[in-house]
Amino acid sequence: MKQLRSEGDSFSFEPYWWETDQKIVLEKYALPETLDVLVVGAGYTGLAAGIIANGLGAKTLIVDAEDIGNGASTRNGGMFGAHPRVGWEQLSLNFGKETADQIFKEAFDSLTFVRDLISSEQINCDLIESGRLQLAWSQNDHEKQKKLVSVIEEKSNINVKIIPRNELVNEIKTERYYGGILFEDHCGINPFKFHNGLINALRRKEVPIVENMPVFSIERKGDRFKIHCGTKVIYARNVVMATNGYTKHSFKWFKKRVFPVPSFLIATEDLPSELIQELSPRGRMMVETRLKYSYFRTSPNGKKIIFGGRAAMKPIPLILAAQRLKIVMHDIWPELKKYRLSHVWTGFTGYSFNHIPHVGQYNGIHYAMGYSGSGTVLAAYLGAKAAYQALNDPRGKTGYSNTSFKTSPFHIFERPHFLSVADFWYRNISDRWQNR
Repeated sequence: MKQLRSEGDSFSFEPYWWETDQKIVLEKYALPETLDVLVVGAGYTGLAAGIIANGLGAKTLIVDAEDIGNGASTRNGGMFGAHPRVGWEQLSLNFGKETADQIFKEAFDSLTFVRDLISSEQINCDLIESGRLQLAWSQNDHEKQKKLVSVIEEKSNINVKIIPRNELVNEIKTERYYGGILFEDHCGINPFKFHNGLINALRRKEVPIVENMPVFSIERKGDRFKIHCGTKVIYARNVVMATNGYTKHSFKWFKKRVFPVPSFLIATEDLPSELIQELSPRGRMMVETRLKYSYFRTSPNGKKIIFGGRAAMKPIPLILAAQRLKIVMHDIWPELKKYRLSHVWTGFTGYSFNHIPHVGQYNGIHYAMGYSGSGTVLAAYLGAKAAYQALNDPRGKTGYSNTSFKTSPFHIFERPHFLSVADFWYRNISDRWQNR
């Protein structure tokens, strides 16, 4: 295992999660010449799409350009909830009241769908009914939270409640926040085990998954698609793109609409149980309102703090990312200064320009992507919706198909160079203003 050393730490730069379960070795498959459904991408989106397509009787193949499980599905923080990142008023302004209502309603629907999937496929992914606490960085943020709760209660079935500042002591040991919202239905999972569970569900159904099999081109040929896949050519009636933040340059239309933003995470060494209990008395999943977007939790075994956030909006050395995240973590919890890190890692979140996911089709190719930091639940849920839509099943209806999947005039190159400007803005202006 590769190790990094920095300021007394000696840590792995692979995800902590990868040590908690065995990596699955896939069976070898010969690519079929014809298919009903080809799914491109084997993260949560693609695997869920494969399960649904197979359940509808479609001959299905899932391919991934990299090693299976190398992407964000096994690298995230395991925050399990689907509340929209964009407020109802903004959604209504952009897409209409009906679509805004539907997207808010689907927060509960998606959570229920994925929980049912975990149950029906008997996936052991350390699901913890912890609730998720959104922490207000300022009094102004807390006032906005109160308004948000009233909208959530009106527009969805998600159970939420305001936590005033004087009650935060029951949730977290820190003086940094001014209150919070508790999303009572949200949970925590081990993302690697969840991913493995989806793979094993497909293996039981004998749906082939082929790794290190890049797709170079997809072109319409009558009622089928001709796909150059690795060194082979195959034909499929339907294609589902499920590549999100790992979309390759071969697919320029998608690449112009979803761009990769790195998220960085650290894990502490094993901590005393009494310290864990002191820092996080109820073991909540926690996020904060400032644009630094720190998110943190205890590990499922209750021994570590896992802490993630925006150390940068572009790739940076992991040692630097670890240093930046430690500063933020120690500001919240000074008690952790004397403890070392065991892991630091990164993964790419696929962002859309309006910060919400999209489901639809382009030139007949179906897709679900652009989760913008809310993909642990929505990726599987919307992957299923994309598969339903590809096979003309009415269960594919979703508010996320009634949104415009736009690009931006700032995204004029194949690589998102505008993130360098955004990184400068957030680190040198926005962060300093919010801290003031």
